Amino acid sequence: MRAAKSAQGEGDRLFGKATVNQMSGKIEIVQTQKQMTAVIHLVIPRAEIQAVMGAAIGEVLAALTAQGLAPAGPLFSYHLQRPSNVFDFEVGFPVNSAVLSAGRVKCSSLPASTVARTAYRGGYEGLGAAWGAHFVQIQARGLVAQGDLWECYLSGPERSPDPAHWATELNCPVHS
Repeated sequence: MRAAKSAQGEGDRLFGKATVNQMSGKIEIVQTQKQMTAVIHLVIPRAEIQAVMGAAIGEVLAALTAQGLAPAGPLFSYHLQRPSNVFDFEVGFPVNSAVLSAGRVKCSSLPASTVARTAYRGGYEGLGAAWGAHFVQIQARGLVAQGDLWECYLSGPERSPDPAHWATELNCPVHS
């Protein structure tokens, strides 16, 4: 119990606090399959995320359209290492056919992995706190988070202007 409280404190320090009503409250341990993707790789300061995401998403969608392809699932961001003050990540969409490199867009993949998965509802500014709570739940289960992670944006501003209706799936590869 003491370790869980210590981990909670560390999660609060790094990410803030997510309220219980924003998190689904449950973690599923799921085996994912490798998924082909169309992405743009970005390495940016945390503060620039809002300024670059929209353009990158539009660029990926334009490349897919130009090649007669469509997303095979929701928008995601795949962080190659746990975010800090610098985000090193890919933003894009799952695809069923390989995308040809076009400008910054390239073919990549989400890994086959055992992941701890949960859901968060709310605005994107609360994602850091949601991840903090998720890491605490992972540790409380005796699991170890690996360095990478990804978010799938199941619904967002394209569906509703009210952030209370936005849903993001949090995926963190784990091992025991």
